[in-house]
Amino acid sequence: MYREKIEAYIDGHRQEMLDDICTLCRIDSEKMAGKEGKPFGEGPYLALTKALSMAEAYGFAVSNYDNFVGTVDLNDGERTLDILAHLDVVPAGEGWTVTEPFVPVEKDGKLYGRGTADDKGPAVAALYAMRAVKELGLPVTKNCRLILGTDEECGSSDIAHYYDVEPEAPMTFSPDGAFPVVNVEKGRLEAHFTRHFSPSEALPRLKALDAGIKANVVPGKAKALVEGFKMDALRTLADEAKKETGVAFELAAEGSGTIRITAVGKGAHASTPEEGVNALTGLLTLLDKLPFAPCGQVQALKELLELIPHGDTCGKMLKIKMADALSGSLTLAFSLLRVDAESLEGTFDSRCPICSNEENTLAVVKKNMETNGFTLHTKSMTPSHHVSGDTVFVKTLLDAYERYTGRKGGCRAMGGGTYVHSLKNGVAFGAAMPETDNKMHGADEFAVIDELLVSAKIFAQVIMDLCK
Repeated sequence: MYREKIEAYIDGHRQEMLDDICTLCRIDSEKMAGKEGKPFGEGPYLALTKALSMAEAYGFAVSNYDNFVGTVDLNDGERTLDILAHLDVVPAGEGWTVTEPFVPVEKDGKLYGRGTADDKGPAVAALYAMRAVKELGLPVTKNCRLILGTDEECGSSDIAHYYDVEPEAPMTFSPDGAFPVVNVEKGRLEAHFTRHFSPSEALPRLKALDAGIKANVVPGKAKALVEGFKMDALRTLADEAKKETGVAFELAAEGSGTIRITAVGKGAHASTPEEGVNALTGLLTLLDKLPFAPCGQVQALKELLELIPHGDTCGKMLKIKMADALSGSLTLAFSLLRVDAESLEGTFDSRCPICSNEENTLAVVKKNMETNGFTLHTKSMTPSHHVSGDTVFVKTLLDAYERYTGRKGGCRAMGGGTYVHSLKNGVAFGAAMPETDNKMHGADEFAVIDELLVSAKIFAQVIMDLCK
């Protein structure tokens, strides 16, 4: 009875919904230095104020929590369901081919641009689900609140600020994962380490290395400056390393005997490192082949590559490879490394199954790194999150998913963390189909338009079912 109305409403507002998504995606809302009244910089502030003004124009009551978080309320009834989405984005990065990162375009049934999938597109889909419920007059008496954060990608301090003054809703979902229902989010070890060594001027030498943009992004590019090599010899070794790693190497003379090496791989989200081609570990593989003059720096890089070799996305060489039936395998992405003449500083991002803990993971990493001369500065890890699939809440979500897609529902685990990770009764729900790779955190991020539309329909049904 209500499904036909919901579907007709969302389909009838297709272009308006896409226009609203594009409006938000034109704003570069990467976290920047905070300033008065703008805790995460200009971009997140602009995205939040634009989204709240959008919701207010559609007749919703909105609230702004110190420009950390904004909320949109369906009605003034008892708060029963929260939908947690975010408006900040990861850095634009390099390698875009379809469009510029903040120039969203529609092409071949997809909407391209940074934030279209993560998480502005899903946030607007949730807003339109609320519009459908409100404007169709569907029978609800309890409140659904859309919560719009601005610091999800860099630690979720925004949502912590919100929950300092607001209680959790009895049920919460975040459209920041995938369908059907993600009821398990792996734990996380973001391992930060350093090593120091005596500088050396002996040639040939590595002058500097710079790789990675964020801990939770597999680097698609990595750069190094080397001195004292012949270009032809370097090119031969680069070809060997490309065959071995799948990473391409661009070589450019910088003058005074210096050559810039740019490693080009394929970026990916750190929770799925196997979907990328890590330019950082590819570059280390090439550097390991070069006949550098012996020094502490070269030895440190050799030992680092032994601990995290190219292609080892499960922590095998660090001796933390593990898996369980409920949450799957541990993953590892070597995401950041800076090297100069005197020191190196790096970070790897590991997503850890339910069976992982600080004793069998963090302590093992610490021991193995320190045995090899590295100092691990990380002192704790984030535990995994699990909500039972047998709750009425999860069953209601799965029922709506099955009705609107014709697919069989079920619970799944993921390595990515969302806002619901620390909530008692929170799961990720949408807004992409299980088989869709949106290239989140990579170049040419996109959302499938039909998936955004069906998400809005499913969300509207869920709101009606849970808030009646």
